[in-house]
Amino acid sequence: MDFTLIIAIVIGVLILFAIVVYNSLIGAKNSVEESSSAIDTMFQNRYDLIPNLVEVVKQYASHEKTLLEGVTKLRSSAMSGQEMTKEKLAGENALSGTLKSIFALGENYPDLKANENFINLQNEWTNIEENLQAARRAYNAAVKFLNNKKEMFPSNLIASMMTFKEYPLFEAEEEAKETLDAKDLFAK
Repeated sequence: MDFTLIIAIVIGVLILFAIVVYNSLIGAKNSVEESSSAIDTMFQNRYDLIPNLVEVVKQYASHEKTLLEGVTKLRSSAMSGQEMTKEKLAGENALSGTLKSIFALGENYPDLKANENFINLQNEWTNIEENLQAARRAYNAAVKFLNNKKEMFPSNLIASMMTFKEYPLFEAEEEAKETLDAKDLFAK
């Protein structure tokens, strides 16, 4: 066989390999962005729920003004961030914690807890949170897959020539990471 033909075949195989790896990296990046978009949709559903929730709670717990103002500020702050960043994730975790506090108000206000609108909002919030957890798991899996492709040989050779933005992983809130001590529950 002619030496130039062998060189041409080797170069062709290398180019084909680079194209396949490049396309798989782009596919992985697109999966991350698709998962991120699904999470943003869930966040928007949660943001849309907040004004109704605040209005219902205001009717029954007017002296909880600080908490209601806090959730409104957190909502505005969370809505301003467009891209998935560590700061946005921290803001979303803070918003989740504050929303839990608002729903806990139902324990202190029996009339609020019995209010049909409050119950419907609480059920809707629970549904949104469940969907959000599923979307977060899908997002984390997509980010992990992309990170593995960027770091593992041979795709890291192609990835190093490209610039991929870093995507943060969703992590559990600090309170959720703490181990629950059953003795504390029964000591009260």
